[in-house]
Amino acid sequence: MTLLALGINHKTATIEVREQVAFTPTELAGALVELKSLPGVNEAAVLSTCNRTELYCVTDAQGERSVLDWLGRFHGLPSETLMQSAYHYLDGEAARHLMRVAAGLDSMVLGEPQILGQLKEAYQLARDNAGLGGELERLFQHTFSVTKQVRSETGIGENPVSVAYAAVSLASHIFDDFGRARALLIGAGETVELVARHLREAGIRGLTVANRTRERAETLANAFDAEAISLGEIPQALAQADIVISSTASPLPILGKGMVESALKKRRHRPMFMVDIAVPRDIESQVGELDDVFLYSVDDLQEVIEENRKQRAVAAAQAESLIEHGIQHWQRERRVRGAGDLIRRYREQGEALREEAERQALAQLARGEDPQKVLQRLSRQLTNKLLHGPTLRIREASGEEQHDILQAADTLLIDPAASTQDPA
Repeated sequence: MTLLALGINHKTATIEVREQVAFTPTELAGALVELKSLPGVNEAAVLSTCNRTELYCVTDAQGERSVLDWLGRFHGLPSETLMQSAYHYLDGEAARHLMRVAAGLDSMVLGEPQILGQLKEAYQLARDNAGLGGELERLFQHTFSVTKQVRSETGIGENPVSVAYAAVSLASHIFDDFGRARALLIGAGETVELVARHLREAGIRGLTVANRTRERAETLANAFDAEAISLGEIPQALAQADIVISSTASPLPILGKGMVESALKKRRHRPMFMVDIAVPRDIESQVGELDDVFLYSVDDLQEVIEENRKQRAVAAAQAESLIEHGIQHWQRERRVRGAGDLIRRYREQGEALREEAERQALAQLARGEDPQKVLQRLSRQLTNKLLHGPTLRIREASGEEQHDILQAADTLLIDPAASTQDPA
């Protein structure tokens, strides 16, 4: 069986492609069941965020094409379109990719911590839907252990930097006095919570949270002394907002060009700063055509993110080293487990020979034969049967000049300690 990691991310695909390949929260469980039911797929987990969609599977050899074809069918996309943006890794490289993702080394913002929580959610969803077997279960657990070590032993997690932070940082360059600005946050998930925290720390006092579920908006608003509204109340709140940052799981845009135009008229065309962190996008791209709107998507945050990436370069190098050690440990444990079947079959073979020799000896004793002679015969017969197969194959290997087999036989069959002991 082969460990496979296949997907697209912000480095390989445009936001338009990522939107089409993203799984909504309501789709994930069903998608996982479908993926797991593919011929040759024994285990599966699905990770879907605004910046990446990745499938982790244990498959038959060459299983990456069937998994890619399924991903295309699920989202109604030709496989050829996905092939232009998709990447895949196998076995050790797949494990390395997963560990780098978990540690934030493959993120748009180097070292951002949110991806680890998202990966743990993907792991739990896979567990809940029977997607995990021994291979992926052990890999995820080992990945979480290595990531914990990376976070504790390097500076990769110090002064947390995320897409949320980058959005607020960009807004700070447009508004000189954050204390006088008002912000409208759309959504109530983890990313919006981070945005709210960063905005408060930057000095913004006027804060409104809009969400499909008003109760969830109120929970988040209460934590930051903000106002909570429903999505239906956004048109009224929009006219008061200098900053709009949106991150929901809505499959359709929430803010359209007409709604924003109406808000600008009420604002007497005072400028609005908007950041759309969602994938699929919450704000229609045509909104960016309006003269008094500064609209940015997650891809537009790259300049801010790149500056933070430089600050974490040293910590990232340390993290890569820890991950490399983690990969080596995982690969060794996997090889040891891989020998388990061979060891089991070898022991079963030896046990069968012992049982047969014992059966014959007991029969001889039952016929009244001399116990000493029966015991001597038993030991000779058992030794000959255990040695016959290996001896024959060593002779064949020697005749064929298969020196690797001869060397392996010497290592496996000859006990150095026993060979140096003096005979009794």
